[in-house]
Amino acid sequence: MLPPVSETLPFALIVAGPTASGKSALALDVAERIGGTIINADSMQAYRELRVLTARPTEAEEARVPHRLYGVRPAAEAGSVAWWREAALAEMDATRAAGRVPILTGGTGMYFAALADGLAAIPDPGPEARAEARRLLAAFGPAALHASLAKVDPATAARLRPSDGQRIARAWEVWRGTGRGLVAWQDRRLPPAPWRFAAIRLDPPRETLRAAIATRFAAMLAGGALEEVRALVAQDLDPALPAMRAHGVPELSAYLRGEITLQEAGRRTELVTGQYTKRQATWFRHHALAPLACTHTIHARYADPAQFSESDSACLFAFIERMG
Repeated sequence: MLPPVSETLPFALIVAGPTASGKSALALDVAERIGGTIINADSMQAYRELRVLTARPTEAEEARVPHRLYGVRPAAEAGSVAWWREAALAEMDATRAAGRVPILTGGTGMYFAALADGLAAIPDPGPEARAEARRLLAAFGPAALHASLAKVDPATAARLRPSDGQRIARAWEVWRGTGRGLVAWQDRRLPPAPWRFAAIRLDPPRETLRAAIATRFAAMLAGGALEEVRALVAQDLDPALPAMRAHGVPELSAYLRGEITLQEAGRRTELVTGQYTKRQATWFRHHALAPLACTHTIHARYADPAQFSESDSACLFAFIERMG
């Protein structure tokens, strides 16, 4: 249940939207205008080895306003919603203490939902349970692991697609490491964050996103994405780690192994990224931002202020002023 809306609660702004919709550019412009600190809400941009491939803000952009929680975790350590929520709340408190406005920016809808709607307080299952889940998934595949999960935790299994290996493995490790199923833990929730949230949601047309994804991947290659993946592969990390599944990492890894051409790696990356943006848009529309009463939607991609008319810009900042 959301805390009551009250002027006594501190204010934070959310800038959300699918990959390549222009969230970072918009957040930067807003932060400069209202005195904001940008706090990363994208699970992949938290990994320090993936600056180029995750389109993290550049050093020049980071110098314009304070940026927090970017590149703070090694790829060898899996992040989690619980970790991010705790870290984000700490950064939000520090931002407020500095007299600035927290601006939470990213494409990971579960992160926003964890703040606005609370989060199940699930204990860490531990490394042994995680290793077992990954081993079973790799050895037998998602459908077989799903069938095994259904025998010990049918309530959770019933909510998962048999093809969703990542979530099935997560459910298995929770059951093995805690002795309680994931659904059972979700009944024990941390409350919503004691903040007043308003959101700006970018929702560009699909064809606009597809074109932006293709252009961005070409720019990533020119900016050193291939070298970034080569260095990541050299660490010989568990392929089940989140950083190893970032868009472009499996595809460019296959190219580096000589299995596909660079052109095919690009085609596959653009395809999976496009499919992901469709799921993101749906999640933001119906889940992540649903608990928020105040959302301003922009049906366009944002790259710079020149794209927006004076009336569009005035409407956007009037919304921010009214909410804040």
